[in-house]
Amino acid sequence: MSTILLLLITGVGLGALYFLVASGLSLIYGLMGVLNFAHGSFLTLAGFLGWEVGRRVSDGTWAGLLIGMLVGIATGAIAAAITELVFIRKLYNRHIEQVLVTVGLGLATVALFEGIWGSDPIRIAKPAWLGQTTNILGANIPNDRWLLIGCAALVLGLIVLFLKKTKYGLIIRAGVENRTMVTALGIDVRRAFTIVFAIGGAAAGLGGVLASVYYGQVAAHQGTSLLIYAFIVTVIGGLGSLSGAAIAAVLVAVIQQFANFYLGGTGDLAVVLALAAVLLVKPTGLLGKKTTH
Repeated sequence: MSTILLLLITGVGLGALYFLVASGLSLIYGLMGVLNFAHGSFLTLAGFLGWEVGRRVSDGTWAGLLIGMLVGIATGAIAAAITELVFIRKLYNRHIEQVLVTVGLGLATVALFEGIWGSDPIRIAKPAWLGQTTNILGANIPNDRWLLIGCAALVLGLIVLFLKKTKYGLIIRAGVENRTMVTALGIDVRRAFTIVFAIGGAAAGLGGVLASVYYGQVAAHQGTSLLIYAFIVTVIGGLGSLSGAAIAAVLVAVIQQFANFYLGGTGDLAVVLALAAVLLVKPTGLLGKKTTH
């Protein structure tokens, strides 16, 4: 029983990390129809800069981690907004060019990160409590999972409030349903596009710093690896569905954890099979629906 509980809670913790990366992808595609393959670069850059600033403030302490998280959020938001303004804005409805540009940007930034920080992972220091465990019904749960779960829940709540309670949130929700109609009403959705990119980048930036806590290291390819799972989560949850991304992130991570433990490390295969099953049964994803772009 304790093993099952351990796998379940650690799976939810990993799912929280997946959600932080996937939430931005889901929103960006839902409003703009853009599959941003450079999204992982926001995560990696935020992870490195958050680590660099945090360790200079107070390495291995809560103050350093908090500063690092704030730097990561700001870094992700700024990098995403610049990407939308410089590379994406002129390529809406030109999907092949979008893919080529964002894939190229992703590859170029990985090379840039390797040039600056090297290709080997860099071990990081974190607050002592995060390296300890909490006993829950006989299961020793790593404390860093609680941090991931709490941050993901907070991000989900803040994004939902933004979408439901603000002017731009209403524009974004309407755009997800029918972008053509919103444009026909004379609403300038370009600013909303930039805001969505910034929100997605901020969530990914936070995810980048927390990924370094989860793995105990920061590396040039970290964002690329997580981006693969984020795309799987986005597709399973339903492109454009934030709630679907949250549910799918937990499902994917829990399946991965159980398969790795009970089926000889076949977690990645189990996730791919789950993706195939969802696409065969419900091509739009768990909570996705057809959108008009």
